[in-house]
Amino acid sequence: MINTKRSSLITWLTCLSLVISLTSGILVNSSASGMPKADTKQVEKVSAELKASAVGPRKNEVVTVILQLSGKMSGPLNALLNRNGAHVRSSFKNLNAHAIELPASAVANVAAFDEVSYISVDRETQSTGHVSLTTGVNAARNQFASSTTSTLDGTGIGIAILDSGIDIGHVAFLDKNGINRIIVSRNFTAENRVDDPYGHGTHVASIAAGNGRVSDGAYVGVAPNANIINLRVLDSRGRGTVSGTLAALDWLLSNATAYNIRVVNMSLGTSAVDSYRDDPICRAVRRLVDSGIVVTAAAGNNGKNGAEQKVYGRIHCPGNEPSALTVGAANSFGTDGRGDDGVATYSSRGPTRSFRTDASNVKHYDNLIKPDLVAPGNRIVDAEADGNLLVSQNPALDAGVTTFQNRKQMYLSGSSMATPVVAGTAALMFQANSKLTPNMVKALLMYSAQPLSGFNMFEQGAGELNAEGALRLARLVRTDLGDRIPVGAPLLTSLVSPSPQTSIAGQTFKWSKGIILGQHFATGSGLITKYQPVYAMGVLVSDGVLISDGVLISDGVVISDGVVIGDGVLVSDGVLISDGVLVSDGVVISDGLTLGTGSFFLNMGVLISDGVLISDGHILGDGVLISDGVVISDGVLVSDSVTVAQSAQLSGDLTSASEIKIDTGVDCLTY
Repeated sequence: MINTKRSSLITWLTCLSLVISLTSGILVNSSASGMPKADTKQVEKVSAELKASAVGPRKNEVVTVILQLSGKMSGPLNALLNRNGAHVRSSFKNLNAHAIELPASAVANVAAFDEVSYISVDRETQSTGHVSLTTGVNAARNQFASSTTSTLDGTGIGIAILDSGIDIGHVAFLDKNGINRIIVSRNFTAENRVDDPYGHGTHVASIAAGNGRVSDGAYVGVAPNANIINLRVLDSRGRGTVSGTLAALDWLLSNATAYNIRVVNMSLGTSAVDSYRDDPICRAVRRLVDSGIVVTAAAGNNGKNGAEQKVYGRIHCPGNEPSALTVGAANSFGTDGRGDDGVATYSSRGPTRSFRTDASNVKHYDNLIKPDLVAPGNRIVDAEADGNLLVSQNPALDAGVTTFQNRKQMYLSGSSMATPVVAGTAALMFQANSKLTPNMVKALLMYSAQPLSGFNMFEQGAGELNAEGALRLARLVRTDLGDRIPVGAPLLTSLVSPSPQTSIAGQTFKWSKGIILGQHFATGSGLITKYQPVYAMGVLVSDGVLISDGVLISDGVVISDGVVIGDGVLVSDGVLISDGVLVSDGVVISDGLTLGTGSFFLNMGVLISDGVLISDGHILGDGVLISDGVVISDGVLVSDSVTVAQSAQLSGDLTSASEIKIDTGVDCLTY
């Protein structure tokens, strides 16, 4: 008995010492790099699932893989592929990657070549599922109109929508002169079409950039005059592939300048298995961000299991990519005021659990704080594609707004709907200040976000989108910032810091006044008053920041003085939990939740091993999926093999939906 007590005491003292050592202040003392440094141990170049299929009875099966190269393909590698009957399905010249069919047994030999950086499965991708007023867009437009002769509506900015296509005939995509704003349509599926038989892409596009012609402007999008680039990567069943998505991203890298594409919306996702350092979609997203394009990505809709219990660690790819602007879904409960807003129960929570495996077969999890922020995503009413599958199978999704063709509106819920709200806001920010970088856009959105009471940072990121605050800051950022601006140089044109609060629908709330840095949270007015090198192109506002022991950020190398980086997790009302610890390889301690090495536990007494997710005492082990489907609409789940719809789920989260405004069929042009 004495030995047992002594052992328990030692264990608790070890836990306590770890928590104390990790909760001390932190000092940034080294410059950021565009790509994170590799793990000190040798890492595997083959994804875990592909490695498993290369042995046993499946080794002779032909698999489709994404082969990423670090240089030019050598003659010997090309010869090996030919000997094994490999077939190149497609190549992505801007990404130095190829989609290749080959026997699973040949994968290990291919990976042995020096020019091969990573091989992964060509996985399936899926869509993941009163906005103008409640987000603060209307308030921002009014402020903009009072000081300029132009309108803040996204004019001249291109938004690329990677989705299931768009119903080009819907009136939501016309400008005020009746000219269609869908300026490009390309197909990257096996189906030779660019319209939207599934129904997801049309709804997403109209949230970001739909006009207000229907119902007297009741369902106007965030950037109603932005140009739309329709890149169809999901088929008529809402399914796609990694290779199809890569083809679209590769096209974007070649054509973004021609169409002034500044924002890419990805309301879709695939399982986040491989670390973002290796995943081909994540790496392609990083290339886009480094070229000056904001990429908004849906967090996913796996925030709860079938027993309605919270689940952590289910952020989808590419939402697990640090440079992506990852968006979760908020529930506004049908009201314009923000006082009752919360995170939707289905919205995926962090931390990210994609991983690398070293030569000793040890998994090293990314464990990044995601999402970056949340935006309204529950029961959103917007454009309905003519005759789409979702409404055909679920008639209650039609909002009953009109009987006129090409004007119909439908309900959908999910992080898919929240993501284009942020994409449209980013387009407005670029219109207000074309000199912003993607990292600046991301930082301003987080700094001005509203922390939602009762929700931790793994649920809401920095908080709920506040378009008014973000756009107010965007207009103040200097436009003469070049490549050699020193750390701490004035960031704004005004010497007076803007008031860190916003009023919407008669309610005033405070900003978060902070940004997420991968596994940490930085706070301080210096984030917006002083130039930070992590806002430049080609670096990360996240894991590219190297952190060591210390208290105050004052060395002037990566982050200026006046900024403090904490290691806690933002819970609510701007309060940091001092014992909320996140470390790179092992332990996440927050709200009684432990994810990691299986060595520590707090509060609830629940122990979790690597790869095991927990919620309220419900444990799911390795290989067990917590609802492998994605919430596409109000409770419509799309699993790996079948679409499931249950009428009892059609309302999504419980909410009092906004009052429907009936359309008369007469176009409104005053939006």
